[in-house]
Parts: sequence; structure tokens; C-alpha cells
Amino acid sequence: MAIHPVQVIAVTGGKGGVGKSNVSVNLGIALAEMGRRVVLLDADLGLANIDILLGISSNKTIEHVLQGECDLREVMVKGPCGIRIVPASSGTQKLSQLNSMEHAGLIQAFSEIGDDVDVLIVDTAAGISDTVMSFVRAAQEVLVVVTDEPTSITDAYAQIKLLSRDYGVFRFRVVANMVRSPQEGIALFGKLTKVTDRFLDVAMQYVGAIPQDDAVKRAVQRQKAVLDAYPRAKASLAFKAMAKKVDAWPLPSSPRGHLEFFVDRLVHQVGV
Repeated sequence: MAIHPVQVIAVTGGKGGVGKSNVSVNLGIALAEMGRRVVLLDADLGLANIDILLGISSNKTIEHVLQGECDLREVMVKGPCGIRIVPASSGTQKLSQLNSMEHAGLIQAFSEIGDDVDVLIVDTAAGISDTVMSFVRAAQEVLVVVTDEPTSITDAYAQIKLLSRDYGVFRFRVVANMVRSPQEGIALFGKLTKVTDRFLDVAMQYVGAIPQDDAVKRAVQRQKAVLDAYPRAKASLAFKAMAKKVDAWPLPSSPRGHLEFFVDRLVHQVGV
């Protein structure tokens, strides 16, 4: 079994369209540039989009692993700067519906790669479905992506409230995405913490802001990560700065730091 500690980060945000996948991909690339071995799990089991964002394709998904047709290494697709991507399944099989053999198989699959991974980034789907909640509560770090829109702030608050009330998650890291200035990012974090401080018993930490940058849109059109296509763009520099902060987060201690522990928590869902 793997004994190498792995940082498991769930990137989430409640609302769709806030840039979760872009944050996941570019944060992963920035960490890889720092020498970290990064695996990116596309956990949007209904509308997988990491492969589209990066213009890559795979014949196999995590569902093939669950069915015993191949191991996790065969499913992984190489991305920019050596990050490895686990493509999402088609959504025909929810994790909450796995049988005990599939549970064991998934845990074994991840534990086998545990010594070859430093950071696992989990790009969740939008919303507050059971599957999204399961991925988020199983991770050690929860990175909430918000934009300066009332619906984004409201949905992020709703997700934080649900996770703290029903799933025992009390620590959240926040990224302000697509902001016009650093001050706007800080103000956005302030709007969110104004309501969390008043109504919830949670710890909120501001990680930083990613600026509104046309280079991101151009990179998406080229099916590339902005860090890969435009490494000197404002957004790219912000992702690099964020990666330095993330890299300084304390590593999990045993046994919580084992990948199989993450998957074990993932498949033994509360209330399912």
C-alpha cells in the first residue's frame, strides 16, 4: 500500500461557469513546473471537459478501470508539463452505485499510483449533487472558486453551508477568478466571508485572485491551457503565484495522506 503522502485538492464552486476547470488545469501545470508530480482527475461525471479544454482524447476512462478492463496508468493521458489526466466516465455509472468489488478496485487502482503522485487535483462538477459532495468531503483541501457575481457568491455560500452542516468540512480556501483588480478579489472574498462569519462556523482562507485576461479566452479557443499557450500572460503569472502558496500548504499525515484513504472516503458516502 502507498505510504507516500499525497495532497488531494478538490476544486469546486457551486455554480457552473466560474472557471473551475481552468483553475484546476493551470494550477496543476504551475505545480508541475515546480517539480511536483501532478494527477488531474476530471470528476465531472456528466459533462467531462478537461479533455476538450486541452484538446486531448482518450479511448478509456475511469469507468474502464472500475470494470476491470485496465489499470489507472493505462487510462491516464499526458497533459502539458507532464501532468497526467484521468478522464471522466460518461456518467452512466455514479460512484454512489458502485458495488463492494468496484469500491475495492477503485481504492486499489489509486493506491497503486500513490507513490508516483505528489498532488491529486479533483475538478468537480457544478452544483451540490451527492457525487460532488462526496469528492469534496473526501479531499484534504477544498478550493472554492468564486466570481464577482451574486449567483456565484450565493451558490458558493450554499455549498460551504451544506459541506459544513452535513459533511463535517470546516476549512475552505477561496480563489477569486476573473477579477478586474487585486482589490476586487479581496473585496469579493470579503463579501463571501461576511455571510459565512455571520451564519457558519467555518475557517475561510483567501488564496488569491486570477485576473480577467483575454489570453485565457484565446487559450481556450486554441484548446490549450493559458500557462502553456501564454506563459507571461497576467493570468499565467497569477496561477504561478497561487501554486507557490498551494505548495506551502502542510502535507497530510498518515493515514489521511494516502490516496486509498481519499478513495475509501469517496466511496463510503454519508447518507447513501
